[in-house]
Amino acid sequence: MHIPHGSRPRTFLSAAAAAALTAGLLAGAGTATAVSPTSPQVQAGSKVVGYFTEWGTYDRKYFVKNIETSGSAAKLTHINYAFGNVTGGKCAMGDSYAATDRAYTAAESVDGTADTWDQPLRGNFNQLLKLKKKHPNLKILWSFGGWTWSGGFGEAAKNPAAFAQSCYDLVENSKWAGLFDGIDIDWEYPNACGNTCDSSGREAFRDVLAALRAKFAGKLVTAAISADATSGGKIDAADYAGAAQYVDWYNPMTYDYFGAWDAKGPTAPHSPLNSYSGIPKADFNTSATIAKLKGLGVPASKLLLGIGFYGRGWTGVTQAAPGGTATGPAAGTYEQGIEDYKVLKTKCPANGTVGGTAYAKCGGDWWSYDTPATIATKMAYKNQQGLGGTFFWELSGDTANGELIKSIG
Repeated sequence: MHIPHGSRPRTFLSAAAAAALTAGLLAGAGTATAVSPTSPQVQAGSKVVGYFTEWGTYDRKYFVKNIETSGSAAKLTHINYAFGNVTGGKCAMGDSYAATDRAYTAAESVDGTADTWDQPLRGNFNQLLKLKKKHPNLKILWSFGGWTWSGGFGEAAKNPAAFAQSCYDLVENSKWAGLFDGIDIDWEYPNACGNTCDSSGREAFRDVLAALRAKFAGKLVTAAISADATSGGKIDAADYAGAAQYVDWYNPMTYDYFGAWDAKGPTAPHSPLNSYSGIPKADFNTSATIAKLKGLGVPASKLLLGIGFYGRGWTGVTQAAPGGTATGPAAGTYEQGIEDYKVLKTKCPANGTVGGTAYAKCGGDWWSYDTPATIATKMAYKNQQGLGGTFFWELSGDTANGELIKSIG
């Protein structure tokens, strides 16, 4: 869903494991088998997956080192590196300078060691390898597509096996051996419209994921998917239920439901947990999305709860409560209508909640975003639903001391 802010923003269960889950047993987090009755039971919801953006090292100056110094690395189970491109029916590098070439100074580096001119790998990839040395259990996936680069999936779907081979060859390139533990697909949206429209058919997504699963044997295969739970909407446009058997988990993008692309409002929180009286569109909320996917047969353990580490806002707003009119998007540091949590928490502090998330009015601006308190509410929901964990877009939106990620539990 990552509406244009630079790219928008489970374990495979055997039949026996599924039967065990039905019998009320808990699946161990990150394992592929059911837990026996005598095994220690692991609370559902232990995955914490954060997106790290390739371009964040430029204007934002958010480096891999910041994942460590903020305390986020100690909290994360997985990082999704965003984004690789999809073009010519193949997976392709996004920005090779940022990924493999940029030289880091000692002060910028994860381990305090500067890059040298003759080392074979620099950039984000080398820094992430250093981070993995500090955190041996941390897994990293390369995410392909996103809002801007999803237009190439239609071509890829014409020959899923060739696409999967190209992705494997890139992800497993010997130049960055040991970096990636799998692949994440962020197709916005199969057989529907995002930045571009796709007409590859309802089965295309399933076929692509099946090919990736076959090729990435023993590796993680995940996908960020639409949160549109409306009847005949984006979830209905593709066979997400049929593809679920091929993914370790799904990341339903339960944010960006509302925003200042509707310039005149009505104002509404972009990531509501629940519906509320006056919500502009029915089934545009997190609990409706999760209910829809579970109703289609996607196991709860393969669904992660999505959280945005940013807010969306309007200006020209006179009404403090949601549902007011506006004149356009509020000013943001990098793009109109969107701002990082770390800025909003002091620029426009939350003074109300609606639908299980927070909102704030300051001057003529109206913003909605999640706070540690509303994330706690969402965590209670995640645990009650037995979801596989939490994911968020994206690391640089948090405070320097990781205030939001530390509220995920």
